[in-house]
Amino acid sequence: MKAMRLHAICDFTCEEVELPELKDDEILLKVGACGVCGSDIPRVFELGAHVFPITIGHEFAGTIVKTANKKDEDLIGRKAAIFPLIPCGTCEFCKEEQFAQCTNYNYLGSRCDGGFAEYCVIPSKWQLVFSNDENTSMESLSLVEPATVAQHAVRKAKISEGSNVLILGAGPIGLLAARFSKLFGAGQVALTDISDEKIDFAKEKGFQVFNTLEEGSGKEIQGFFKNHKIDVVIEGTGSTAGLNTAIELIKPFGRIVMLGNPHGDTMIQLQNHSSILRKEIEFYGVWNSIYSDKELNEWKYTVEMIDTGKLKVDDLITHKVKLEDVAKLFSQIYHREITVCKAIYSKEV
Repeated sequence: MKAMRLHAICDFTCEEVELPELKDDEILLKVGACGVCGSDIPRVFELGAHVFPITIGHEFAGTIVKTANKKDEDLIGRKAAIFPLIPCGTCEFCKEEQFAQCTNYNYLGSRCDGGFAEYCVIPSKWQLVFSNDENTSMESLSLVEPATVAQHAVRKAKISEGSNVLILGAGPIGLLAARFSKLFGAGQVALTDISDEKIDFAKEKGFQVFNTLEEGSGKEIQGFFKNHKIDVVIEGTGSTAGLNTAIELIKPFGRIVMLGNPHGDTMIQLQNHSSILRKEIEFYGVWNSIYSDKELNEWKYTVEMIDTGKLKVDDLITHKVKLEDVAKLFSQIYHREITVCKAIYSKEV
């Protein structure tokens, strides 16, 4: 089969590899689509991976074509999104089914082979999140991972009927968080960004977006919300500017959800530190998502929302390439030759 193999930093090529043999409860998935995560770009060009060589890609979906366990043969032909985290199953967090906190996990696409390939071996059917709508595309299912991260942030924010929500960062997860906010009954929802391309794209999709580089943007944002009341800020940039903007704009007793991965040290201005105390702001951290049937399984909920048409995701895909062109796509993104919302490898290209 063909796979995109990362052999070292900046050594990322499409090559022929052996089709893996299955064992135990493993399942062979024919990959239909795999998304480029923001973490994939530095993995290829700056940071490297935990092991080499490796097939990266953790945002993917496909069709089951073979199973090691005969008891699973009824799954052949079904399509599913893939939960990429492989928990140890024995640590204290796994026993509580808080798998995102596993202390000894593996991960498809960053610690073992993932979705930028024609086929991928999935450890067991436990990782499969099935679609029950024949009309749901593989491309839509490849966005289940970022969509579920967005959903988790919105749930952390405790958004309820009529909540006013500001989302900092109009990338794909920010836009999906805006859509989930509306699904959960939010009142006014707006986003911010500093990229004209991202702002224009978001506005084309019907979102209210403000450019925080523009003078007076803070007052303009507050003017958009009734009585300057911003109940929730989802901070998706991971930047000093984003954190301080969140503190400045949130109402007293409001909630700030920290979603964006930080880029270096993040500093809170002295006056904003005081505002945290004076406003009694609540802060919530977000890490991954909930994949447990003990409580609401956020992954299954995302697929259900996509299957029923309540959550639209495929219109956020701006770039689609064949497997052989993935390396070029990564290079174009890294060197800022193109601006993407969501870029994917798709078998449909």
